[in-house]
Amino acid sequence: MSGTDRGQAHTLEGVAAALLVVMSMLLALQMTAVTPLTASTSNQYIQAQERAAAQGVLATSDDGELRRAVRYWNATNETTAGFYGADPEPYYTSEGPVDELGFLSRLNETFAGTGIAYNVRFVYVDPDGDRVRQQFVYNGRPTSNAVTATRVVTLYDHDRLVGPNGSSGRTVSDPVYFANNDTARGSPVHTTVSVEVVAWRM
Repeated sequence: MSGTDRGQAHTLEGVAAALLVVMSMLLALQMTAVTPLTASTSNQYIQAQERAAAQGVLATSDDGELRRAVRYWNATNETTAGFYGADPEPYYTSEGPVDELGFLSRLNETFAGTGIAYNVRFVYVDPDGDRVRQQFVYNGRPTSNAVTATRVVTLYDHDRLVGPNGSSGRTVSDPVYFANNDTARGSPVHTTVSVEVVAWRM
């Protein structure tokens, strides 16, 4: 083989090796690249998990548990008005009285140790027709990726507020109760309250 032939062979080998290196790098980059679509898909998957957990809590809580939570209100006077055992705010900033309220117990069992934070609020209609939110559990400000699950419960005119010692002598029409507005006058229904669970990854 002449020197020219050897030179051409070396050149071809070099080109082939270079192409092999470039192709290997491209393949590696394609396999490890994180694109916006990948991040978006991951966020959607996490949000779906959070929504399923929140919806699961509401679905497995029977109507009586939710109605009891909504009526677990200390209406002794306006100064101390709030959910029983909540201090200093009128809502819970920790797990709350889980032994008294099955709904709170389910929330804690579902979300404790999962890295998912949650808030709970009760939404009702005030005398002006506006939707108002009464905080029930507050664990911080939700992120922009928070999800919400909702279930509606009905309160009736004869329903009484409840506390640690059972039913109180006050009804849901008591002026100190947050949802005292009768939105269905002339019927046994007092009002409806939406129970909203907001969940997000910490």
